[in-house]
Amino acid sequence: MAKPIISPGVLLDIKDVLESGQLRQGRRVKEFEASFAEKVGARYAYAVCNGTAALHVAYLSAVRPGDEVIVPSFTFLATASMVHYSMARPVFADVDPDSFLIDVEDVKEKITPRTRAVVPVHLFGDAADIHCLQDICADHGLVLIHDSAQAHGTRYDGVDVGGIGDLGCYSFYPSKTMTTGEGGMVTTDDEELYRRGVLLRAHGDEGRYRHVALGFNYRLTEVAAVLGLDQVRHLDGFLRRRRECGEYLRREVGRIDGLRPQRVTPKAVHSYSYFSLAMDLDLFRCTRDQFAEALRAENIDCAVHYPTPLTGQPAVKELLDPAPCPVSESVSKRVLSLPMHPALSDLDLRCIVAAVEKVAAHYLK
Repeated sequence: MAKPIISPGVLLDIKDVLESGQLRQGRRVKEFEASFAEKVGARYAYAVCNGTAALHVAYLSAVRPGDEVIVPSFTFLATASMVHYSMARPVFADVDPDSFLIDVEDVKEKITPRTRAVVPVHLFGDAADIHCLQDICADHGLVLIHDSAQAHGTRYDGVDVGGIGDLGCYSFYPSKTMTTGEGGMVTTDDEELYRRGVLLRAHGDEGRYRHVALGFNYRLTEVAAVLGLDQVRHLDGFLRRRRECGEYLRREVGRIDGLRPQRVTPKAVHSYSYFSLAMDLDLFRCTRDQFAEALRAENIDCAVHYPTPLTGQPAVKELLDPAPCPVSESVSKRVLSLPMHPALSDLDLRCIVAAVEKVAAHYLK
């Protein structure tokens, strides 16, 4: 499904870090932050220990206790759980059935006097309808926080999503377009949001043992930063190959009856963190899980992102009693992800398509 690509020369840089004795949040972390900010076109960037921490600190820097934060119902749990752990309340908006991204019309319906922020997730490397969301936030005085955990290099209307909005949150988990093993980054053009976030990631310490806020130990290691610097240097190449693979799969898989690749948002340039599609189950004599099992039998790995919407997760239902989001519930039963990474060869791509064609032909009614 994914393949982290690490340059051999990084081993020497890691050796230098280990020999230096400076192992956490030092010179290389600052270099990584500056390099990433420049890459995405943001004024500021600060690194944290993982993508979940990025969301947590971003929310805490912009959201007040008791606020409501609108998040999509079809995404990874951290988008909503970190709202809860920021003493705010996640409110779930449904998603578009073809792009799987937050439905801007449902966002409008979910706004109340307590709403403070809207959090689009740029799922699988596509971009949400950012201009529309910006207008909504401007009309209601809301903060726009991008969950860009899967959107390294994603562009919207010619601009990297990391340079748009109030805050952007990234993950560098091993399955992402770029990885530091574990790690995260927050981007912003707002000096005050940057200042708050930097304080919160390190126990609110503005000087040695002078704590002006109650924060966390969310610092990134120097070893992770060395990996991140290398990944930024190779990001353009990673994206070029991902887009070649993604467009090939989009074209070939899109010709197969009953399979519909994720629709790309107008004005967006997809980065193909994942290649995901939806099945029309009315046309098949199988469930999505049976289809996936058959693909694995053909030696093609696949995954389900995500089998249950957040509104159906036991912990969410118990804590929040959310209203149902029917589109998300439908998509979660039909979505499937195929292998996607820069190391896929042209032969690999042909084998993936051949297996999908074989399984689809077998199960079509």
